Amino acid sequence: MDDRKNSYFGFKDQCWIDAAKSELEAGDRWGFVEESIGEAARLTAGLEGSQPLTFDNPPLRTVAPLRIDLTRSFRAALADPRVLNCPQAQKQIACSEVGLMHAGHDAWTRQFNAAKAKVDKIESTLADVQQSLESCGVSAMQTDVPVVEPTVVALPTDMLFAFNGSKVESITADGREKLDDLIAGANSVKNNYAVKSITISGFTDRLGSNPYNLHLSQRRADAVRRYLVDGGVRADVVAQGYGRASPGTDCRMRDWNSLVACLANDRRVELRFEHAGPTSGEQSDD
Repeated sequence: MDDRKNSYFGFKDQCWIDAAKSELEAGDRWGFVEESIGEAARLTAGLEGSQPLTFDNPPLRTVAPLRIDLTRSFRAALADPRVLNCPQAQKQIACSEVGLMHAGHDAWTRQFNAAKAKVDKIESTLADVQQSLESCGVSAMQTDVPVVEPTVVALPTDMLFAFNGSKVESITADGREKLDDLIAGANSVKNNYAVKSITISGFTDRLGSNPYNLHLSQRRADAVRRYLVDGGVRADVVAQGYGRASPGTDCRMRDWNSLVACLANDRRVELRFEHAGPTSGEQSDD
């Protein structure tokens, strides 16, 4: 647990606590204090392994969405391979994301000057993040170490789950076989590179309401995460549902059955495997 406190999720946990203290001292009565404590509790439970950890902040009642461009910039920095070995950058990213939510609360309560001041500070942090990543980058003596790109595996939910299923129990035999293969691969060490973390993203097609699709995609991503963890995956595993956020098809037919069949590729679960290495252990035969 102590090591995980000095990580993106641990830093984010503490920043939510700090945000709650700040608003409590300011006499906030809108509910943001309770929401911040709730976010900290969710992250603490995740760090202790009692529930999944996700990178995204869920929508909060007292927070107005602000500056999606900044969110995307910090997510891009979080995807930089150098961030894995850069706690300073992880802390800057995590606290900036919480700070942006805090600014959103200011905007929600119509304290626009306070919101702008927080956003201006967060914008300046972007440059600090890049400097941190550069200082944590590969040294001159390590330039001959190859960079291992993440592996992304997309599994159609029509293959993974029985019709309308979203629980571990509804994962099909074909789905279990495929996930078992991924578990074996994740626990092996190939070419001296082990899997450090797995990010599971759930997506639906465009049919149905946004709230339903978001909830369905999260349940399916959580079910795959549970299957991997119960199957013995040793890497960190997080799950996030995105609903119909990432369509890849161009389906315009009017016949319902044809439309559903055409949208099959949008109904998927993607697993992103981040590799750490090289390791000093023995190389697997897999």
